[in-house]
Amino acid sequence: MPAGPAGQGTAAPLLIACALGIERLALRGGGRAAAPAPVPVTVVRTGMGPRAADRAVTRALDAGGAAEATAVIATGFCAGLARGMHPGDLVVADETRGPDGRTRCTGGDVLTAALAELVRGHPRRTVHTGPVAGSDHVVRGAERAALRATGAIAVDMESAATLRAAVRAGPRPVAAVRVVVDAPEHELLRIGTVRGGISAFRVLRAVLPAFYEWHRSEAAPQEVS
Repeated sequence: MPAGPAGQGTAAPLLIACALGIERLALRGGGRAAAPAPVPVTVVRTGMGPRAADRAVTRALDAGGAAEATAVIATGFCAGLARGMHPGDLVVADETRGPDGRTRCTGGDVLTAALAELVRGHPRRTVHTGPVAGSDHVVRGAERAALRATGAIAVDMESAATLRAAVRAGPRPVAAVRVVVDAPEHELLRIGTVRGGISAFRVLRAVLPAFYEWHRSEAAPQEVS
């Protein structure tokens, strides 16, 4: 669904993909509070899991009429893998990893700087950069530790499939930004889940200006590797 008015001239559109209704609610709420979008922006709720994400992003790019120009960001909540992460921390992927391979992200330095500025003054909010792993199920315990051992700093079910579908449709800028909702010391089964979810929701509401800054940057489009 559109999250802002059309931009001026021939600016390339921006597609923001998230899995859950609550994630889309956060992004749409943030859009009302933020400055108007400088380009045509669409927020797509893909549904949960890699297959749903692949189908939804492919369909959205085909329907947009500008598939080869559209920049794509995968966003929403994630499980943090690194020790010391807290609910509400931000993760900027330098690459996503899935069963079909790795997808390099573009403009990570721009996103990291813009997000760091957004959380300035919030000492418990940290921006982490590194690989984001893909999974087709919720990851806990030993499986989470095994993913951490590969160097991944976070895991979710849609980012890898979203970016893979995006670059399969043509070279373009792609990125993944996730908000930590649970972490090694704050797993979903623990009592802090509700508080962590509220914290992550509030952070997700604030990210749109950083996405617009990334889109304005001249990140080179990426191809499937």
